Amino acid sequence: MTFRKANNLSGWLIFLIALATYVLTREARGSLWDTGEFIASAKGLQLPHPPGAPMFVLLGRFFIILFGDDPLTAGSAVNFMSALASAATILFLFWSITHFGRKLFVGAGEDLSTGQTLTTMAAGALGALAYTFSDSFWFSAVEGEVYALSSFFTALVFWAMLKWEQADERAGIDPALRLQADRWIVFLFFMMGLSIGVHLLNLLTIPAIVMIYYYRRYQATTKGAIYAFLIGCAITGLVQVGVIQYSMKAAGQFDIFFVNTLGLPFFSGFAFYFIALTLLVIIALRFTEKNIKPAVLTGWSVAFLFLLLTPFVIVPGDGVKFVGLLLVAAAAAAMGYFIKPSALKILKLSLWCYVFMMLGYC
Repeated sequence: MTFRKANNLSGWLIFLIALATYVLTREARGSLWDTGEFIASAKGLQLPHPPGAPMFVLLGRFFIILFGDDPLTAGSAVNFMSALASAATILFLFWSITHFGRKLFVGAGEDLSTGQTLTTMAAGALGALAYTFSDSFWFSAVEGEVYALSSFFTALVFWAMLKWEQADERAGIDPALRLQADRWIVFLFFMMGLSIGVHLLNLLTIPAIVMIYYYRRYQATTKGAIYAFLIGCAITGLVQVGVIQYSMKAAGQFDIFFVNTLGLPFFSGFAFYFIALTLLVIIALRFTEKNIKPAVLTGWSVAFLFLLLTPFVIVPGDGVKFVGLLLVAAAAAAMGYFIKPSALKILKLSLWCYVFMMLGYC
């Protein structure tokens, strides 16, 4: 039996064990704390406590309908969703463990011996089942809370990054195949955008994702690894503030200006903001190493960062914040100076990730 077949069969077997465990032990209705609120919100498509969990509510409503759309079974339906999501978390955990286990024995494209395959499967089963029956995870897996679904997205995102690593390793130096491998990164950022509608826990995978990318695409050094980790932390903060908070705040500020000052219809400023962002992304995706100049890249960076961080620069009622404007201008100038034409591929990949994260988030 090939490693791939053994890995798939073993993973699904572990999934069934976890699913049976969680389904048979799930809460019959609602348990203590927030579960009653989340179940009621899913039943009526209402808003739970801030910051809200729209993706959880929509999926919870879907499972409630599957269970007959009955108030008496709503709790059981949402609890079943948590059990299913938790079992899928165990599945991706198993595949993540076997991915690392395989790398201990062979490289990309090489076959494992029967003994190596059995050892890798045993390691995956041991780690996945240990987590399956751990107290904290089992507790969240059987009730209608956001943590089970958030764990699923976290496991999925990290596994997708490992799939990228595997695909990139097989691609070698072929630029076309490496570009295809990058689709896994775009996919995982779309999943991350969806996960924002469940819980922000998923953002903690970003530093790990950056580290995997660094060790795969660059010659690793201690200094480079530290820089990569700091960049990962900075991206996490940028997503937390620039994407999740400031994108909606900025769109709101544009809408207030367009409606109150220019006398235009509601949502005109909102539409202008996202159309402007879209145009800037399209312009950047058309950059090539031959036609790009530092001045052009700096101008683009100023416009993009200003739109992205508008609430950091302009405060309603107080006008323009000089310090905020200075920081944004300095960051844009640094981008224009340090991003060389050879780094355009990373810029374009980052923009694709931003676009799909916004699609998932919105």
